[in-house]
Amino acid sequence: MTISMYAASVVPATRTLKALSSILGKAQAHCEARKIDPQAFLNSRIFPDMFPLVRQVQIASDMIKGGVSRLAGVEIPRFDDVETSFEELQARIARTLDYLATFKPEDINGSEDHTILIVRSTGTVEYTGLPYLTEQVLPNFYFHVTTAYNLLRHGGVEIGKKDFLANH
Repeated sequence: MTISMYAASVVPATRTLKALSSILGKAQAHCEARKIDPQAFLNSRIFPDMFPLVRQVQIASDMIKGGVSRLAGVEIPRFDDVETSFEELQARIARTLDYLATFKPEDINGSEDHTILIVRSTGTVEYTGLPYLTEQVLPNFYFHVTTAYNLLRHGGVEIGKKDFLANH
């Protein structure tokens, strides 16, 4: 049995974004219960040259909506990076989930061999659909979600592997 491009992209990303939303909710509750300024978490970084929590969530959202859009051959929706609160990050995740929900399996399945062109400041990079998904989109998406999780866990938010995997 082969796995479909839809099942390899939209399905796990939806689950992971819901888990991220739950984790951010726990972080917000943690701040409220302990009278911690939420900005301490929202602007936290693992190391000074890394992006803060807010940007980790924005990039995770951008990676998956951009990846799925390219695989489906549709224009990528633009979300302005203006979030400064847990509520705004939750709204961004909700918008991303709503966008992913617009896709049907037939919109993405069969894109394994599609040519994906990414224009970068250093030039255009060409990918084929399956390697683009498995070697670029998903690793980057999970990297940024994991980094967000790690920032919150390091800050004392009571979350664990079950929260990350959405095994409730």
